[in-house]
Amino acid sequence: MSFRDKASFGKRQEYRVIAELLARGFDVYKTLVDDQGIDCIIRFDEKRYADIQIKARSSQAATQHRFPGLTFTPRANFFYIFFFERTKDYWVIPTMDLERLCYKSRGKMDFGLPKTDRLVEEKGLAKYKNGKGFELLMAFGRS
Repeated sequence: MSFRDKASFGKRQEYRVIAELLARGFDVYKTLVDDQGIDCIIRFDEKRYADIQIKARSSQAATQHRFPGLTFTPRANFFYIFFFERTKDYWVIPTMDLERLCYKSRGKMDFGLPKTDRLVEEKGLAKYKNGKGFELLMAFGRS
């Protein structure tokens, strides 16, 4: 994939995730500049919001289940949404949990998901996948 294709893939998948959020009833605001690692903001009410960072993996990617080199400061209202083009799966993970799930190396974090549903269940990660993950985000907004 050329640089142009990679950049356009990332932007297309970002909008795909935003469309999914809108379809699920979230109030989504797109950021103009992504210099803080925030692709969009979800507003729950006049006082509660969540910052969202979106990462996607192409069906052509060599490493389907890994996201190396993540840099973030965990906080309660900061979530990552990972989208996998091949399986059409969404993973919605609060950064407070994501930090614990990552392998840390040289100031960066590598995140990898199990390759089978059985391992996802065994590791207690099913709560982040697809509908359950979006429910987790909605529950944050109600808390």
